[in-house]
Amino acid sequence: MPPTRTAQPGTQVPAEAVAPLMRGIAVLRRLTDADGSLSLSELERATGLARSTVDRVTLTLARTGYVRVDGRSVTLAPRLMELGNAYLSSIRFPGLFGDSVDALADELDESVSLAVPDHGDIRFVHQATRRRPMSLSFRIGDLLPAERTAPGALFATGWGPAEWQTWKERRLLDPEGSGFPPLPPAPHDGHFGERVDTARAEGCALDDQLIEPGLIALAVPVRDPAGAVACALNVVSHTSRYTARDLRRDLLPRLREAASAMERRLREASPEGDVATASGALASWTAASKQELGREFVESLARGLTVITAFGGDGAALTLSAVARATGLSRASARRALITLEHLGYVTVDDREHRLTPRVLSLGYPPLSRTTLSRIAEPHLAELAGRIQDSASLAVLAEDSVQYVARAATRRIMNVNITVGTRFPAYATSLGRVLLADLPPAALGSLLDHAELRQLAPHTLTRRSELEDVLEGVRAGGYALVDEELEAGLRSIAVPVRDRDGGAVASINVAMHSSSRTIEECLEQVLPQLRLTAGSIESELHTAARFSHIAVV
Repeated sequence: MPPTRTAQPGTQVPAEAVAPLMRGIAVLRRLTDADGSLSLSELERATGLARSTVDRVTLTLARTGYVRVDGRSVTLAPRLMELGNAYLSSIRFPGLFGDSVDALADELDESVSLAVPDHGDIRFVHQATRRRPMSLSFRIGDLLPAERTAPGALFATGWGPAEWQTWKERRLLDPEGSGFPPLPPAPHDGHFGERVDTARAEGCALDDQLIEPGLIALAVPVRDPAGAVACALNVVSHTSRYTARDLRRDLLPRLREAASAMERRLREASPEGDVATASGALASWTAASKQELGREFVESLARGLTVITAFGGDGAALTLSAVARATGLSRASARRALITLEHLGYVTVDDREHRLTPRVLSLGYPPLSRTTLSRIAEPHLAELAGRIQDSASLAVLAEDSVQYVARAATRRIMNVNITVGTRFPAYATSLGRVLLADLPPAALGSLLDHAELRQLAPHTLTRRSELEDVLEGVRAGGYALVDEELEAGLRSIAVPVRDRDGGAVASINVAMHSSSRTIEECLEQVLPQLRLTAGSIESELHTAARFSHIAVV
């Protein structure tokens, strides 16, 4: 079998490479480097592309849902995470081991992560962090230098002469590591080779404040069925809690036990396979967009990015034919996209099989992996408020109250004046009733046992039996409408926002003065718009939460 090959940026561009795809990826990389947002003129300067090209690229990326363009600002959108999700799904480690890593972090009360090698450096693919004043702040997808991490020493135990030469060249070009924004620059200490030898002999690696003063880490390998290091299990602590020696003494046995369990699970998991399914939907969508938007839509860019999503199943490798089937592209178009992605380092080729590399995570994943539900919802709420000319809000359940966590107000003379952070009794609000109706019977019963159903306005429901009947109707209808129960003259209607498991994690509503719309008009005009907005928020939430924990605020 021919050796795996990965083309590196800076080598000669293949004649069959798709130039618009390369330009689009350059825009996404510059946005990622800028933590997710740049103006159009800043993008022009950062990429060296003509302004007209930047405009066409950003319009195309906005059409795919990968960026948002607001005036002259371009911001990465959560849907872009589907590219990184395709890689994370293809390697299977986050899906197979994520729960185990989270449980281990709880058991040890320390931050625990999984790392993979990336062209001589490392990237984290799963994080379970502790909430402390001094805690780990790396994000999924952040690139870190091998020589300053415990996982890097483990991966280097398998390097050959070519990998060592590549590493040495990178060190010569950037001796202080300024090309790794997550880390403070630091001169090379000259002992990496010794640490690699130690890791090879001991089967583990220590990072004693190499990342930055105060942080220490210990890593052990997780090997695939062939015996190669597939990923590294890494625990990070602070010198206020452990010395490096104590960290190794106290936690190494438990880390090795956890790694052995992961290796057994990897052996028992279903074997990789050609999981792509026949579908022409993606190619048809790009063609329709091209027909609608004309020359401003760069179809070859959109189609090239869909090739990455073709790897989104649980199989790591795909043939050219499988990629063509999954995307609906011709073999010629799929081949040119794969050649381009290989040249840029996002795909490797082994015989006829193509695999994504960790570099795919550099396309927006680090800044987006720390997004929140409120940030996801804000632009959708603003669009909703603009369409219906009434305020829109997102809230979560906080004990027996609802707390507003995102809001889009209108500029009408008569407006519902509520700020983020405000709490109201859940039983008397449409936002709260949607969330109460989704609770399991025992949880709802316990909450109502302790709730004080006070008269807040002339029409407030204060009898528990009546409220339970109303909640049953909310559960059946999928929405709640509250008319002058929180305050005289205030009418609102709400629907749930559901997570990947179908649970209502939040709710959105539209609030208005009762004179602005009748109840019938709320149901006919506002409810469909609310449901459309909830669906948009859920789509981005489900993408963002596939391999990342999405906090509320």
